[in-house]
Amino acid sequence: MSDTADAAWGSPERKPAKRSDGVSDRPDRSAKPSGPIGKVVRFVREVVAELKKVVRPTRAEVITYTTTVLVFVAVVMGFVVLVDTGVGKLTFWVFG
Repeated sequence: MSDTADAAWGSPERKPAKRSDGVSDRPDRSAKPSGPIGKVVRFVREVVAELKKVVRPTRAEVITYTTTVLVFVAVVMGFVVLVDTGVGKLTFWVFG
């Protein structure tokens, strides 16, 4: 390791440089996962943090969303039935 690297990071007499906002320029070693267990812990922490951001829908919203999905599925099913019937009749007419 070079002398400048030792002076910058490893030297006990030098304190980590602070920015004007009071945050250290030194990398945070606790944020890095240390091996597979550290990665799993970090993953779980991130999952928990994301789940805290989730907003649960109200009962009225769930009913509205469910109704919308069911109507859309019924419309698409009707379209598929029409296309399937038309293609079936066309096939019997051409090859029948």
